[in-house]
Amino acid sequence: MSGKLMRVGTVYVPVTDVERSARWYADQLDAEISYRDEDKAIANLAGQSFFLVKAAEGERSNFIDVHGEERFSLTFEVDGLDALQSVHAEFKAKGIRVGEIENRGHAGRNFVFADPDGNRFDVWSELSPAYKELIRTKSKSNA
Repeated sequence: MSGKLMRVGTVYVPVTDVERSARWYADQLDAEISYRDEDKAIANLAGQSFFLVKAAEGERSNFIDVHGEERFSLTFEVDGLDALQSVHAEFKAKGIRVGEIENRGHAGRNFVFADPDGNRFDVWSELSPAYKELIRTKSKSNA
């Protein structure tokens, strides 16, 4: 099966107010809004399309794990601890709800942030090896 599923193209995020959420993703996360109607908006961010879909009140993309903890379903990657600390400070300065930078016992550090509807997202200080290789290959071909 390896190689058949090439990439994640779209992530669906439940929101209560499409207009408010589209503005928030654009203003706070620098997403490009490429489409909007009363039921959905497309926010392009981190090489992905996030469909902000009008959902019932209280719907969120989070889930509860076996220990009763509310979890995020998506992790963004940044390039190193300095980048993580910079993004964390920027998000705090913008008033985004952010958790503390954590050591979870694996490589790198993480923090969690939430959008206005309470959808939680993780940020990790380590770029995946495949993405690093892609960047390295692209930079060599552009040189």
